[in-house]
Parts: sequence; C-alpha cells; structure tokens
Amino acid sequence: MRMNRRALLLAAALGLAAVGARRAEDPYEVLRRRWLDLALGTGYDPAAEPYASRLTETGALARGYRSSMAPAPTSLWPGHPYDPPSGITRSYSRLWTMTQAYLQPGTGSTGDEGLRDDIVRGLDHLSATVYNPTTTRYGNWWEWQIGSPRLLMDIALALYDHLTEDRRAAACAAVDHFVPDSVLADYSGTSTGANRVDLCRSVALRGILGREPARITLARDALSPVFPHVTQGDGLYADGSFVQHTWVAYSGTYGQVLLDGLGRLFALLAGSPWEVTDPNRQIVLDSVEHAFAPLIHDGLIMDSVNGRAISRGLLKGDRSILRGDHFHGQGVIAAIALLAGGASEAERERWYGRIKGWIERDTVSPVLTAPQYPVADLARLHAVAESEVPAAPEPVGHHLFAAMDRAVHRRPGFVANIAMASDRIAYYECGNGENPRGWHTGAGMLTWWVPGQGGQYTDWFWPTVDWYRLPGTTVSTRPLPDRAGGEWGEPKPDARWVGGVTDGEYAAIGQHLKGLGSTLVAHKSWFCVDDAVVCLGAGITCADGVPVETVVDNRNLGEGGEQAFARGRGWAHLEGHGGWLVPDGGLRVLREDRAGAWSDINTGGATERRTRRWQTLWLDHGTDPEDAAYRYVLLPGASRRATAARAADRHWLSVLANDTGRQAVHLPALGLTAANFWSPGTAGPLTASAPASALVRREGRTATLSVSEPPRTGAPLEITWDRPVRSVIRADDTVEVLATGRRLRVRVTPGRACASHRCEVTLH
Repeated sequence: MRMNRRALLLAAALGLAAVGARRAEDPYEVLRRRWLDLALGTGYDPAAEPYASRLTETGALARGYRSSMAPAPTSLWPGHPYDPPSGITRSYSRLWTMTQAYLQPGTGSTGDEGLRDDIVRGLDHLSATVYNPTTTRYGNWWEWQIGSPRLLMDIALALYDHLTEDRRAAACAAVDHFVPDSVLADYSGTSTGANRVDLCRSVALRGILGREPARITLARDALSPVFPHVTQGDGLYADGSFVQHTWVAYSGTYGQVLLDGLGRLFALLAGSPWEVTDPNRQIVLDSVEHAFAPLIHDGLIMDSVNGRAISRGLLKGDRSILRGDHFHGQGVIAAIALLAGGASEAERERWYGRIKGWIERDTVSPVLTAPQYPVADLARLHAVAESEVPAAPEPVGHHLFAAMDRAVHRRPGFVANIAMASDRIAYYECGNGENPRGWHTGAGMLTWWVPGQGGQYTDWFWPTVDWYRLPGTTVSTRPLPDRAGGEWGEPKPDARWVGGVTDGEYAAIGQHLKGLGSTLVAHKSWFCVDDAVVCLGAGITCADGVPVETVVDNRNLGEGGEQAFARGRGWAHLEGHGGWLVPDGGLRVLREDRAGAWSDINTGGATERRTRRWQTLWLDHGTDPEDAAYRYVLLPGASRRATAARAADRHWLSVLANDTGRQAVHLPALGLTAANFWSPGTAGPLTASAPASALVRREGRTATLSVSEPPRTGAPLEITWDRPVRSVIRADDTVEVLATGRRLRVRVTPGRACASHRCEVTLH
C-alpha cells in the first residue's frame, strides 16, 4: 500500500524520535552532553549580567581570532609560531574560544556556520602540521601531554556532530600518541598529583570521543594513586600540605588544577559504568576544609603556595587579567564549587557557607564578576551565592603545614602566613622564564592581612618590591643572578630543623635558615599568639663581605600612598596597617617609590611599567656579622595608641632565651610559654632532651603541653615542665607520662611528620 505525504512525514518523525531515544540512552552521548554542560554552563540567562557581557566578549574575541587566522607551515596565527613554550596550546585555546562562541547563546556568533567551518579548518591544520602521530615532541612536555590534548578533546567533543569520522579518529590518534597508556602505568615523574589528573582527563575524554570503554576505564583507575596521603614528593599530605614538582608548596595553582580536574571527572562519570568509586576519593573531599580553605583569605589564596605563578601578574596576550593572589584564590573557589557536586549534602552545605563568605568579603576583586571565569563557573558561583546557606565567617586558629614548610595564623583581626625552606621544600621555583628572582621567598617571609588591606600583595607587589627586602626575611645582600640555584625547585638548603608546634590556636614556629648562594646562617622563630607575632633571631652569621639585614616589614602603600608613619621609643606604626615593637632599637626606615613591569620577572609578562610606594623597616646586622640577634613584635591592625601602650608594658612579654641553643617566650596574660629548642637544653620552665618545639597553655586549673620534633628523626624525646602537676586528664597515644607531682615529665614518640602531640593536665 502506498503511503501519502502526511503518513511519510509522521513515519519519519517517529523514526527520528526512536533514533533520538536510542541516542539519549547511548552512554557516550550522555557523557559528551554532560561534559559540555560542565564546560559551557547551564541554568543561566544569557541576556542577564554578568553573563551577557562575558558572552559578548567571547564572541568578539572569537571573531578577532577568525579574521586573523592565517595557516602557515609553522603556525596557525601570524606571530604565534609553534616553537615557543605553549605555542601549540595557545592555538588550540583560540580555537576553543571560537568553539564557545559558536555554541553558546548571546555571543553574536551563535550557530555561525562560517565560524564553525573555520574552527574545523584550524583543527585540520594543526593536525596536519604538528599535532599528529608522526611528530616527535620537543620543548615543554606539558604542552604536548596536557595543554594541547585537553583543549583538543574539548573542541572535538563540542563539535562532534560536525566532524567527520576521519577527523575524530585523527584527534584520538594524536592523544594516543602523545599520551600513551605507559604515561599512566606508573605513578612517577611528571605523571603525579595535579598532572596525573590532567592526563586522566584527556584520556577519559578521548575514550568518550572514540567510544572506547577501555580508555575511560584506564583514566578512571589511574586516578586512584592521586587520592591517598603521601609522605614525600607530590600530592596531599595528612597535615593538609600539597606539593608538586617534588619540592614546591603548590596548593594555590597545581592544587587548583587537582581540585578542578577531579571535580569535573567525578561529575562527568557519576552514575555511569565508569563512576569513580574508590573510597579514597573522600580524602580529596576532606582536603577542601583541611588543606585548601585555611590558605584562602577573603577570596585570595596566599602567594606562598603559588610557586612561580607569583610572577605572572599581567601576561602578554589577548586579555589583560591580573593573575595575582585573588585570581588564584578565585580559581580554587570555583573548583570547590564544582567539586561540591560530588560531595555529601552536609559537606556541600559547609562548603557553600565558606564560598558565600569569600564572595561577600572579597572587595578587591569581586568574585561574581571576576573576568577569569567563563559563564559555566559564573553560573555555579551565582547559584551558591543565591542559595539559602548562610555565609560563614573566616575561622580562627593556627594551621601548621609542616610538610610544605608553611604556617597560617588566623585571629579575629588579622591573618598571617610564614614561608620557609628546608631540605624537603625549595627556597623558590623558577622555570619557563618565570620567577627568576624569587630567591628569598622561603627565607622566613612573613605576609599578613588586616581589614582594608586585601590588595597588599595583589597591587603590583611582585614587580615593584625589593627582592632583597621581602617582609620577615633575614638575608645577605650579596647580589644573586636570575635563577640562582637552578630551576624547577632545585635550590634547597641543607637545613633539617624547620617546622614547629601548635595547639590549634597559638604556635611556636622555627627555621634553621641557610642563605641561598651565601654563607649566611641563622635561627629564626615566630611565636604566634593572640594579637601579635613575636619574632626572634639568633646566631646570625655570614662571611659574604656584604651587609646582612632582617626585614622587619615592607608594606606596599599603593600608588603615591601617604599613610602616616610614626615612631616612638621602641615602637613604630603605619596608619591603616598596624604597629611593630622593636625594644632593642636600631630600626632603619625607608619610604621610597619603586617602578617595575611584570616582564622584569617573567619573559611572558606585560611590559607596562607602574610605580608603587613602599614603607620598609629593617635591622642592619652589619657586614659579616657573627652571632648577631634580633627581637621584634608584629602587631597587625593595632592603632598607634595601642602600639605605644604595648611598648610601654614591660610585663606583657618575657623573652626567656634567644640564642643558637633555644628561643623561648613567656606571655603571662595568655598563660603561654613556648620554646624552640635547636639543641637539648632548658628555657625557663621547659627542658628538652633533644631538638624540639614545645608550647604550654594554662587556663585556670588546667594546662595543655604540646610538643613536636621538627628535625623529624622520629627518635623519642623527653620534655620536662617545671611546674607542680596534680594529674593527667588525657594524653595522645604518642605521649607517655613519666612523672607528675613536683613537675611534669613526658616522653614523646614523635614520628617523622612534625606533628603536634598533646598532654592535658590538672594543676596543684
């Protein structure tokens, strides 16, 4: 029987519907669509701000790229050859911008077939000339194995229906060539930590594109080594530290890549045959509050965990986005919002509260309009901001990240961060033309924030600062060449005693300092207390033939800042910042304007020069000092009057010892006694049988003794507190109480992680 036209159309419609239903059930198509939702965003109004402006900008960039694209044997765009670092990746990045403009609404190029055809033409050219199985990789491995395949897979999945089977096969073959199975076979070399997550991402997407379940399975299973805590090298540590490149504290940049990548893969594979079910994934979820949140302050993440990325600032390129501490912090915040999709309801609620707090408090670079975000991240963050979860305040407490030689001290009125170096953690990292003068960033750099100063290290700090006068450091002024000591975290001091002890609120932190390219040695301690950081230095010795300085502080006053600076007997104060106590005198002061460009400290940096005004305070130990010492106190946020009053209060602080054997303080009003023992000895009422850190807090008729062993030998040690003790309330399993009564004596079996071990007692 012959069918009429209407019947034919109906049959065709029913057939298409059946095909669509079958396709909707296709697991690869489900994953492809899910990935695009993650990458391109859902649930937002493209006509509303900030989406409308961001989409318009994407469209404008895409049209500019399209008009200037001119395929040549060694480039896709004039002036952007493949050879320089990331030249190929930069080309794929531009094609991805063009792809977004084609697919997203409101770009002015949505559905433009000519734009789509030019994207495909660009893909074909890169495939034919450079990114294919016949090419032997050269230059930076990252470009070939992470940067380029990640973007290529995004584009190929996004344009799946517009690519021929041969083109999809070529994309798969390129990834197979540059990211072979062997890269994921061993958890070593460059296939660890955040890098491993990125590699798994490309392999998983390649499996979806090529409809090969074994590749997706390989990628999922290869994530498992990332999850457990590590005790050396790359990864997350039990104390919250995150290390990449073996020796570099990297929570802020590589840590962001880890969280973002895992968040995307957890969400992508959820409910599929390849769902990530390894129970150790919970370690990553726990790290949000344990490892990352303590390092975020009002939207920024502290530069001490941003590695060589501190030098990026403004880069040469298509968009002028300031890549400072707020930029990196907002990247982590967006990653946490993404990871929340795979968290429990209770975790998600807590994380949302933290995110809302950061959003509300970041007045330097507003999160909800941050220029770095694509619309997908903006949509997720706006959803958090509009949720009913209340904003959480910044927590109070001390976090010692002993495995990466960092400490964060949080009080109601300020936050401080200490950055150190040891035989485990590099002085600094440089590489790829980045951060060649970060020499002293691990020499006890002390950074701090008070209300109203959230841009202190954001506002052109790094291109204009005096790199020999970083705040808190003790340095030889011997000139150093760029990249002194080597690249990629190679320069590390032969120093073991670096770390400290904390009771979760207060802390004793210490660093056996050995100068980079210098004969300088010193012992530095920071006692982090209620409204202050007490800073002691001893044994400062050097034979470089140049002056040695301790930089009490170096504050960025902005462009032409006129903040009032005042001095009195044993004190100094800077309006809007805080005060310093310098009881032994000798404080040197300089206010100067310094100019610089990001290109001075990064070969890819913008050449624009700006000037910032600096207030520098330092102590001059003279040329070739022998056994010099210092003591000063930082009072963040203190008024001039409060600073002067504290300087006049002779009972507030007692320095019990300050030499190469021990450094110790007593603060009667806080019931606190704390000591760093560089060798066995006695400081006030505390005695240590071996190098250690000890802190005692008295509260009423109870006291808590906290002990750690920064040298990390693991050997048992004894601590005696010369104070009558009635009984033991509780003690960690690692603490054996040897005596009470006239004095408390304990034996601690410390392990090798510089953990804090506690014993709580009642007093007579």
